[in-house]
Amino acid sequence: MTTLKEITSEMADATPEDIAFVEKAYECSKKAHEGKKRYSGEPYFIHPAATAKVLAEYGMDATTIAAGLLHDAVEDGCISREEVEKEFGKELLFIVDGVTKLGTHKYHGAERHAESLRRLLVATASDIRVLIVKLADRKHNMQTLGHVPEHKRRRIALETLEIYAPIADRLGMGKMKSMLEDLAFPFVDPDAAAHAAEVRKLKKRETESGLAQVQKELLAELKKKEFAILRSDIRMKGLWSLHQKLRRKDDDINLIHDIAALRFVVPTIEDCYTTLGTIHAIYKPLPGEFKDYIAFPKPNGYQSLHTTVVTPEAGIVEIQIRTEEMHRRAMFGIASHMSYKQLGKGVEKLRKGIQKSRFSTLSFSWVRSLIPSLMKISKKEGAARGVTKAPPWLAELADAHTDIAGSEEFVEGLKEDFFSHRVFVFTPKGDVIDLPAASTPVDFAYAIHSDLGDHIQGAKVNGKLVSFDTELGNGEVVEIIRRDSAHPSPKWLDIAKTSLARRHIRVALGMTEPDKPSRRHKRTWFKKK
Repeated sequence: MTTLKEITSEMADATPEDIAFVEKAYECSKKAHEGKKRYSGEPYFIHPAATAKVLAEYGMDATTIAAGLLHDAVEDGCISREEVEKEFGKELLFIVDGVTKLGTHKYHGAERHAESLRRLLVATASDIRVLIVKLADRKHNMQTLGHVPEHKRRRIALETLEIYAPIADRLGMGKMKSMLEDLAFPFVDPDAAAHAAEVRKLKKRETESGLAQVQKELLAELKKKEFAILRSDIRMKGLWSLHQKLRRKDDDINLIHDIAALRFVVPTIEDCYTTLGTIHAIYKPLPGEFKDYIAFPKPNGYQSLHTTVVTPEAGIVEIQIRTEEMHRRAMFGIASHMSYKQLGKGVEKLRKGIQKSRFSTLSFSWVRSLIPSLMKISKKEGAARGVTKAPPWLAELADAHTDIAGSEEFVEGLKEDFFSHRVFVFTPKGDVIDLPAASTPVDFAYAIHSDLGDHIQGAKVNGKLVSFDTELGNGEVVEIIRRDSAHPSPKWLDIAKTSLARRHIRVALGMTEPDKPSRRHKRTWFKKK
């Protein structure tokens, strides 16, 4: 059983008051669940304690950790909402209520329960901390899924794989995403999971000694230059991620170069590029396989340098280079920004114009979106209630296609527009637009605003005119040329890859009734003729 000390030891910069608050919640939860058992026969309290430890590991504040301890107590009738509010305050009760509501939406596959899925996402979008507690709760439940009655296992695993893991990915929580995927995969498709495990095992056996040799050589070369490396390790690709890539590559393992990859964690951004130069001086890089996610971060905040090189010892090898802060963000995503004390200091520094502080990651739009509604004070209720706003894409996802919820179009749109493989392209002003793979300039235009999409005269990619059916690639700069007299044609329905674009095109062609007015703001950077 997870002890109180194991939880509090993970709480960075915790005050005595924080420790006391979590200790109080620990004892309350332990008493509330006394005598109750899980499917495994173990004491039920094992679960909330494990959930709280995950939240502590992810750097969450004392209130959220305490909510993890108490998240099942109210729902199971162990303690009343009034008691929770009296002992722990409105803020904690708000999170617990959100997790309880989220748990009432049972998922049986998107095709059968689109409306339930939409309600689940509405509940998710109310407060991002609700989702983070739910993800921690789900992680431990997946670790013990083998004890759940067989008829429930696949439903829970499918929900994890199709909903919670993708959302963890969109929140930048790479560690949570990979763990949820690999825990769920064997229960959804045992044969495919076994195949992916065998492929990974064979690849590891083939390259393990070679990768170790490459790692040793690079570390020796960097040491010669008196260059600081915080650490280096060999990363193995997750089973579900490998399975997805095998499907995209027609099961040709020779086309997958990142089953095993080297990772270097260095002190500064400058060190990242110096390390890259050293690597390329020793091993020849593959053309077109270099990705600079430091200069051009992914919308979820992910930053790292990725290069693929040819080595005599291990063949083709992917190498990732990042700082400690980037590594933590890649592992924990949005949760790495959720300490209210750090957010407060970071906001203050940004207001004073200090651009090079360690809180500069708050400049990402998806993190900035958390700040305005952080720790709102409700005078009517006479107490502080933490309402941490969800990133815009999550709020949009929650009310997307509300007029067609329950239909096949809603389900397909959800999968295509939010949970598919992604590409990240740029506006001429440098804004990042996150689109599904194989998207076209038409999808890009409609992602900006329906008015821009409805009046596309032409499109440029990296400064060159392209056809409307051009597939966009990562890191490309897309510019839309607008003209009032230009209008969609029926051919655009075949060109557009996102349901959002197709829906607007049908409206423009008079094939369907228009949706509610778009919540997107018009942009002024596109060219108008």
